[in-house]
Amino acid sequence: MELTHVAVGNGNCTVRIDGPESKHTVLLLPGAGDGPDVYDGVCERLHNSDLRTIVPEDITGLDEAAVMGLLDELKVGWVNLVGSREGAELAWSLAARQFGRFASLVVADRGHPAAPDAAGAVRGSDCPAVELPTTVMVADPERRAEADASGRFVYSDFRVVQLDGVSNVPAAAAAELATEIVLRTSPW
Repeated sequence: MELTHVAVGNGNCTVRIDGPESKHTVLLLPGAGDGPDVYDGVCERLHNSDLRTIVPEDITGLDEAAVMGLLDELKVGWVNLVGSREGAELAWSLAARQFGRFASLVVADRGHPAAPDAAGAVRGSDCPAVELPTTVMVADPERRAEADASGRFVYSDFRVVQLDGVSNVPAAAAAELATEIVLRTSPW
């Protein structure tokens, strides 16, 4: 694994880069408070599937511009985007507003920001629809309706995967998450 410090915005971001040199790269955005090691089991499986991975050590302070700057600094053009919880919120926003940079979207425990949650609240009604093949993985049963409602905001192939008895998708369901990512990176 290579640790790289990249200047983004007003600060630096440390990222873990690993896996084989490949035309397919996966950017994995962890939830707030999760270390980058939350994706270790996922990354191991992705590397075995010939995918290169980029994982920021912390998403605190990262926004759309910072992530785009990070990808530019690393000279990565086309990326498969993955996010968990707060990282998923950032991933939705990136996928909706940065056309032509991302190949697919896989998110865990967050629906599209314009989709109402179980209480009927909307986090981001100004977030445009996503035009990428998208998978929403749901571990919290209360988020299932939000995940299903997200389909209205995805103008491409859309899939919801329910994982029962899982508290943190990347940590507790690494094989399932890696499988969904690999499915989204395949051109078939």
